[in-house]
Amino acid sequence: MSQQTPSPDTALADATALVGAALENPAGRPQVKAFFDEATFTVSYVVRDPGSNACAIIDSVLDYDAASGRTAERSAGAVIDYVRAEGLEVVWQLETHAHADHLSAAPYLQQTLGGRLAIGDQITRVQETFGTLFNAGSDFARDGRQFDHLFGDGERFALGALQAIALHVPGHTPACMAYVIGDAVFVGDTLFMPDYGTARCDFPGGDAATLYRSVRRLLCLPDAARVFLCHDYKAPEREHYVWETTIGAQRRENVHVHDGVSEADFVALRQARDRTLDMPRLILPSVQVNMRGGHLPEPEDNGVRYLKIPLNAV
Repeated sequence: MSQQTPSPDTALADATALVGAALENPAGRPQVKAFFDEATFTVSYVVRDPGSNACAIIDSVLDYDAASGRTAERSAGAVIDYVRAEGLEVVWQLETHAHADHLSAAPYLQQTLGGRLAIGDQITRVQETFGTLFNAGSDFARDGRQFDHLFGDGERFALGALQAIALHVPGHTPACMAYVIGDAVFVGDTLFMPDYGTARCDFPGGDAATLYRSVRRLLCLPDAARVFLCHDYKAPEREHYVWETTIGAQRRENVHVHDGVSEADFVALRQARDRTLDMPRLILPSVQVNMRGGHLPEPEDNGVRYLKIPLNAV
């Protein structure tokens, strides 16, 4: 019985070539401005083409007070102020996944600044799972139409003159995407800083073995590629928040998945750690909003919008 030869990972090869070309040519390296929301430990980014005014906003945050049920646009306002001060044109509003720890501000930013809202095409799996959990009904579309574009694995796109590629990196959720823009890799929740490790895998559709393979895929990119994270929680004994690292540092130093860690060892470690973790404080409101592309549920007949809290179901 002959063994099948693994299919070549053409998407990864294209991303590797893109990073390599950018490392050789400064014009291919995006300028990145980070915005840290300490309330949710989330980092949003404005990524710009150094040769034009084109930019993308990645993983924006809508402020939400769980006690009062009120939203606010303070975090988004800081992004708007920066984009306007720099004279930038927003081309893309990118989401790495349907976040479970903060509400997306993408619709508000779109209305104010423009840009096409995009996420990975497996968002439909998330919509199906959570549309059922929240009993969203037939009015809630589960085909991703709330977004302007759904990226497939290896799909190329542009940011001004910068070339970019979307890579599917499931495991934390089924729909997680990493965006490779020049020499910069925006990994969402897939990886944290090397001293903190990797994302949890115990949400619906998550899987530790799948995350391991996704991380190892990313770690095949050139060592000098810059890695930008969606969160930082300050590892023990570290006093400052940090959200930028490199592929090389992750390969050498990531406490969960550095070179030499086997899939079996990672799965055992990840599953054991996940059993000790509480649910994110904002998971129930966040997922309901983010599965809708950041849009709040429609008002009911009294003009008020509502979020549901499923009891004894999660």
